[in-house]
Amino acid sequence: MSAPDPLDVWHRLADTSVLLDGFHALKHALRFGAEVPVAVTVDRAAALALAEELAPDVRDTLDALLTQVPEPVYRSLVPRPHPTAVAALAVRPSRAANLERLAHTPRTAPVVVLDNPRNLGNAGAVIRLAAGFGATAVVTTGTLDPWHPTVVRGGAGLHFATAVERLTVQELPPGPVFALDPEGEDIRGTKLPDDAILAFGSERSGLSAELRARADHLVALPMRPQVSSYNLATSVAMTLYHWSATGGAIG
Repeated sequence: MSAPDPLDVWHRLADTSVLLDGFHALKHALRFGAEVPVAVTVDRAAALALAEELAPDVRDTLDALLTQVPEPVYRSLVPRPHPTAVAALAVRPSRAANLERLAHTPRTAPVVVLDNPRNLGNAGAVIRLAAGFGATAVVTTGTLDPWHPTVVRGGAGLHFATAVERLTVQELPPGPVFALDPEGEDIRGTKLPDDAILAFGSERSGLSAELRARADHLVALPMRPQVSSYNLATSVAMTLYHWSATGGAIG
């Protein structure tokens, strides 16, 4: 029996799968165990050479997975062609699997909560940061889908390195909630425990009343007077660095 046509597989799965846009997104997804049924590229030799140089650990997997297609075909499959001309589809982890991971205790790294975020690029940058620090999960509340293609692109495929899920405030896992707020105590005097839930308000309106009410501690990042705020991803990076610098282990 002949192998299925990769383009047929792509068209059959495109509406229900996660688009991995570019070599680096595919590389990271494979490193962290994503199920990738199909991957295409305009230049197979160039993609494998890139793997040889930057990701030899996944080179053999890519060799077996990648299919070369004409450039017009590749461009028809992606909304914005990536400079590496590589794209793939991955299976999104189930909500049940993510909830099970969130429920597991004791946790060895915090959960990052983005409370009603608005900017897709910021959400992707936060997921990339959280993966780098070994956070247990990134949870969003509100309407933004953390698996939106723009978020996945911004996260460089690192959604598969941590649990990423959209929940209500009532569904947040157990653990002490440390909410970032300008009225909070200086974070430099606080040791964040490994099972902390680190909550960050939206770029526009800050913490919701619901999440503020759930918070056990309000903490604030050091900031020069008359500067109103940091970028969301910057705030998450500073907070996770503080956690790691005061005893947190990056897994």
